[in-house]
Amino acid sequence: MGNKPIIATELLKGQGLGNQLFCYVTTRCLALRNNCDYSILGSETLANNIHSQCGLYFMDLEVGIPAQKEDFKKVYHEKEDRLYIANSKHDIEHGAYVAGIDEALLHMKESVLVYGNMQAEDYYLTYKEEIRQWLTVKPEYDCYEYSQDDLCIIHLRCTDYMDSPELFLNKRYWINGMNNMRKINPNMRFMIITNDVKEAEKLIPGVKAYNFDLAKDYSIIKNAKYLLLANSSFTYFPAFTSTTVKYIIAPKYWARHNVSDGYWASEQNIYEGWTYQDRKGRLFSAAECRLELEQYKKESKTYEKLNTPMSEQEKSKAYRKAKRFYNRYKIRHYWDSAKRKIRMAIKK
Repeated sequence: MGNKPIIATELLKGQGLGNQLFCYVTTRCLALRNNCDYSILGSETLANNIHSQCGLYFMDLEVGIPAQKEDFKKVYHEKEDRLYIANSKHDIEHGAYVAGIDEALLHMKESVLVYGNMQAEDYYLTYKEEIRQWLTVKPEYDCYEYSQDDLCIIHLRCTDYMDSPELFLNKRYWINGMNNMRKINPNMRFMIITNDVKEAEKLIPGVKAYNFDLAKDYSIIKNAKYLLLANSSFTYFPAFTSTTVKYIIAPKYWARHNVSDGYWASEQNIYEGWTYQDRKGRLFSAAECRLELEQYKKESKTYEKLNTPMSEQEKSKAYRKAKRFYNRYKIRHYWDSAKRKIRMAIKK
């Protein structure tokens, strides 16, 4: 352990690469901000999760001062805010995560082990150039083949989202996004990067989908000129460190795009320079989204119950509502599948 205080985090088994990079970057930036050293525990788990077991072979991340959990007397958990809503089974029992910035994290000046989501740009935005250096993709893995002025890269998250109708972005979102990109360039072409090629091409017929290795997927997104994104943390840092990107569309309300009446899940995912698309295909700047959210918080009866779990009686009613929502989602999914099969049969 060094002479300076150490701000540390632990990368956890099961975290996706995007979540890990948020924890990594935020921890380093908090240490810089407060003139502390940093330490990244659990670095062996980087890019080793349910999606990949290849490790972070295409970057060289420095992990700071060697340390163990036992070295830290103080452990701090980032403040959480949750709304208990009848949109999904998860939100009924655990609440939708809606937290914004935790101001206390900005002023850590003692040795501390920090856990949390840590995705608010206020934690790290000042250090954008440093972050670009930290997250440099090795030249042999940096793909510019698809960095073209008339090509929009779509990042579509399929398999692990498809059982969650409150989370999985439906076809309408992607069609609206493509139409909005064509307003920039009527000749815009599209290409999908995804974790499930078969399902992606079913969802958006006629657009070619790819699932390359981790490095190529990451660098294609980083070097794209135009991005139409899912509500996935994986795409954030390639987009944030990009020197080529001109325009980014992402889902308004982030992880609750499909069901929100004005809340964000989470507020941390409103990012400067991004454009957010609502369910009608309308576009909003980050500033407009923040202003609208602050007004919603003042007027919404939903926010009056922030961090208040449901009673058993409320849960019973909420589960009935959630079940109807899930059933409608399944019927729509089966109907869309049937229509695809009919179209394929007619073409034959």
